[in-house]
Amino acid sequence: MTVIDPRQITAILFDKDGTLFDFGATWNAWAEAFLMRLAENDRDRAFALGHVIGFDLQAGVFAPDSFVIAGTPDELVATLAPYSPHLSPKALFALINEEAAAAPMAEAVPLLPLLEQLAAAGLRLGVATNDAEAPAFAHLDAAGVRQNFDFIAGSDSGYGAKPEPGQLLAFCSAVGVEPNRALMVGDSTHDLIAGRAAGMGTVAVLTGLANAADLEPFADLVLPDIGHLPGWLGLK
Repeated sequence: MTVIDPRQITAILFDKDGTLFDFGATWNAWAEAFLMRLAENDRDRAFALGHVIGFDLQAGVFAPDSFVIAGTPDELVATLAPYSPHLSPKALFALINEEAAAAPMAEAVPLLPLLEQLAAAGLRLGVATNDAEAPAFAHLDAAGVRQNFDFIAGSDSGYGAKPEPGQLLAFCSAVGVEPNRALMVGDSTHDLIAGRAAGMGTVAVLTGLANAADLEPFADLVLPDIGHLPGWLGLK
C-alpha cells in the first residue's frame, strides 16, 4: 500500500453495488427475481441459468468469482443470449435493466448524512458503476441521494466500464480535480485496478463479496465500509 495524505483529497468517486449499497442484500434478491422471470417461472430452468452466471438459486447467493459481481449488463446479455433464443439481445438487456431498477437496495451505511458530511467538507462526489445508467439513477433516486452527486456514470454512459479508467478520468475532468487528489472507493478489484490506472488513490471496502486479502494488493487503504471515510479524512 502507498500512503495517501487525506488532506490532499478533494474528490471521491464511489462504486455503487457493494460500496454504496450492500451487494448481497440487494443483488441476491435481484438474481432470483430475474432468473425466474427469464425462465418463465420454471424453477429448474432458472436454477440452470443461475449456474451459467454463477448464482446458486437454492442457496440464494452469488459465487465469489461470478462475473456478474463486477460485470456489465452487456456481458450478462452476451452470456445469457444463447440460453434465451426467444429474446433479442435488446429485449434481454431491457429485461435485465427493468429488474435491476426494481431491486431492493440496502444502503451499506445511512447514505444521506454521510454524503452531506463529505460535501460540507468541500469534497466533490461521484458514482461510477458497471451497472447501466438507468437503474443507477433509479437506485440513487430511491435512496434519496442522486442530487448529492456531481457526476454519475454507468457502463453505457459513453466512458467505458471498469477496470478501464474512462469513467474515473471523466469524473476528474467534470469536477476539475487532478486524479492524484481524488479517491476511487470500491469493493472489487475492477474498481481498484481502474483507480490505479487513472492515477487516483484507491480505497477498498468490505461490503461486497471480496475479502481484504483479495483487495489489499490493489488498495492504498482498506476500510470496513464507507462510513469510516470521514474518520480517515479527519472530518468533524
